[in-house]
Amino acid sequence: MDTIRLLVSLDRNYLPQLRVLLTSIRLNNPGEKFALYLLHSRLEQEDLEKLAHWCEGHGFELEALRVEEALFQDAPASKQYPKEMYYRLLAARILPDTVERVLYLDPDILVINPLRPLWELDLRGHLFAAAAHTGKTELANSVNRVRLGSGCDYYNSGVLLIDLAAARREIDPEALFDYVAEHGKELLLPDQDLLNALYGRRILPLDDGLWNYDARNYNNYLLRSSGVRDVGWVMENTAILHFCGKAKPWKPGYVYRFGLLYQHYQQIAHREWERGR
Repeated sequence: MDTIRLLVSLDRNYLPQLRVLLTSIRLNNPGEKFALYLLHSRLEQEDLEKLAHWCEGHGFELEALRVEEALFQDAPASKQYPKEMYYRLLAARILPDTVERVLYLDPDILVINPLRPLWELDLRGHLFAAAAHTGKTELANSVNRVRLGSGCDYYNSGVLLIDLAAARREIDPEALFDYVAEHGKELLLPDQDLLNALYGRRILPLDDGLWNYDARNYNNYLLRSSGVRDVGWVMENTAILHFCGKAKPWKPGYVYRFGLLYQHYQQIAHREWERGR
């Protein structure tokens, strides 16, 4: 089996969540080989060494890439629109040319079943595969479709299977920067809006219940499936649980159903990372 190549992009604040994510991937993908590409602009050497030590001990290849500022010298950027928002969309320009496919994951994710079916998915000529969270309210999906003029569902950018070979041919950094310069005041979720506005028609839809389950919306998934997609179904079938939104399971007062599951993996990660196991 070929190596599953993962992509993450974060700053130091999300390193604890990255540890939980990687721990969940390791535990629920036995026998797999992973390569982890970490895009960052200012992580400390101590943090990178600790991550490298864990990866070496658990069979993950690690390539930490400090993103060169020169690539973004013409990019509109501010506190609201940091340069990091471009990283996943321009991964083809940052990762080695020998990497032809990568699976991007936000750090606020748990992987609770195998990733290989997604990794081996036939993209059928699309640049990306992604899921739209359409179940909570079709109104929000319709509003975003009109707002961005994409003519398609509004896809979540937290899980992206990317055809890097095609992206090197088709994604122009200047087109991204020009769009932000012209439409910056209209962008609500900048990186996600960019994905949908510019490449919405180049995305292969994924079943969010399997590959980008919005952990806030258990009742909606249950209702839409006529009771089929209950907790047992999720534990058996869902691969990627995504803790979207401002409420996070590592913060006090989290009230949604899968918070305890996240805390379980958090404790395992703590033992592995903080106690050197």
